[in-house]
Amino acid sequence: FHMRAQDFPLKPKSSPPRFVSVEELMETAKGVTNMALAHEIVVNQEFQVKPAELPEGSLERRVKEIMHKAFWDCLEAQLTGDPPSYNHAIKLLAEIKEVLLSFLLPGHGRLRTHIEEVLDLPLIQQQAENGSLDISRLAQFIVGMMGSLCAPCRDEDISKLREITEMVPLLKAIFSVLDLMKMDMANFALSSIRPHLLQQSAEYERNKFQEFLEKQPNALDYTEKWLEDTVRCLREGGVESSRAASSDPPSLLPLNVHNQAYLRLLRWDHAADPFPETVLMDQVRYQEMQQEAERLVLLSSLLLIVYTTTGEAISGLTGLMDTLKNTVSAMLADMHTPSFSTEEALATIGERFCIELSQCLSQHGYSPFSADRQSTLKGQISATAQPDNTVRKLMDSRVQSYLLASLESSYQRTPPPLPGGLAPVSKELKELAVRFCRLVNFNKLVFSPFYQKILQDVLTAEESSSTET
Repeated sequence: FHMRAQDFPLKPKSSPPRFVSVEELMETAKGVTNMALAHEIVVNQEFQVKPAELPEGSLERRVKEIMHKAFWDCLEAQLTGDPPSYNHAIKLLAEIKEVLLSFLLPGHGRLRTHIEEVLDLPLIQQQAENGSLDISRLAQFIVGMMGSLCAPCRDEDISKLREITEMVPLLKAIFSVLDLMKMDMANFALSSIRPHLLQQSAEYERNKFQEFLEKQPNALDYTEKWLEDTVRCLREGGVESSRAASSDPPSLLPLNVHNQAYLRLLRWDHAADPFPETVLMDQVRYQEMQQEAERLVLLSSLLLIVYTTTGEAISGLTGLMDTLKNTVSAMLADMHTPSFSTEEALATIGERFCIELSQCLSQHGYSPFSADRQSTLKGQISATAQPDNTVRKLMDSRVQSYLLASLESSYQRTPPPLPGGLAPVSKELKELAVRFCRLVNFNKLVFSPFYQKILQDVLTAEESSSTET
């Protein structure tokens, strides 16, 4: 956050700058990092712990590989010596024992006793000194215990371990699989505690942001501008509303202003406008939802054009809607990549639609899809490339209205009714609404005290300005 003031030359008015020490900056950065990690765990259902991978060819990777090779070469030399030495091997067995015990739950008393008995380090040391240590037997016990404790997805890895006959490669492979099992255990723990983290994480994020705000008093400038601009848009009638026409005062209720502000994040110009600080950690998620909403708008627009152009003849044809939808979805999959050409994609969609419709109408005994009707359909499809296209604007308004209605009714059990023309994309739209509402509601939970004060100040100033006018 602390670099944002320098990143953007056009910034709203802010509090006077405050000079801080390097130590304070480092402590603040650490707090923001921890806050971001806690936030990611709660809001990202797919979040997982993954092993760190050093870049290919990097110095760190080369040093690590050299050190590991030296260690395993030394172990090989010890085990094949005459007489063999087990100093390194016993240290490895101690590490393996510690890892296996860490996998056990409180109710695993018998397994714990079994591991302690078989991997009894003083006894193993004594056997090594007496020349009676059977390290192969211990390795097989370890592999069997790993098979009992691992997740089902590791069964294949355990099977491969059983096929290794040489000791050093086996021990090396055992450690690799143990690392994977640690990741599995950590991710299982995350999924188990995630529901209980919600409230604690909200409070944690709020406190960390408050600490950050005390060090950076201007850390809410863009949030204030975001809410101020929303009030102005409401005054000017430049936002969507899920309500029927009503008097002006209800539209400036704090809750309505706040919901409209979140909806505006799905129309954000990320290249030109700084993102509000309180939603900055979710900027990528809002960008993804914005792109999904735009894709659904264009998809539903094209399907609506087909059905209004061809009339009722195709309304009851089983499977046609899915075929047309799949055609469009495949063509629009990359619509937000730099190399995508909307005009070319729509031209191709128009051609494919005409082919599909001609075949379908002839198969069901309807009159042929004439050249004039094909030309009209292609023209209407190509016209949706323009953002101000009538059909596209209509479907965009309906998608935005549905998302706003979902947000306003997110604490109710029944979802809002689906606007006309959106039935073909109902599944995708409802999934988008769930993601949007979940993210917004958690953000409200974290930052509500900050929002309440800002909205109170903004609306009071707006009311005073209106009274003077």
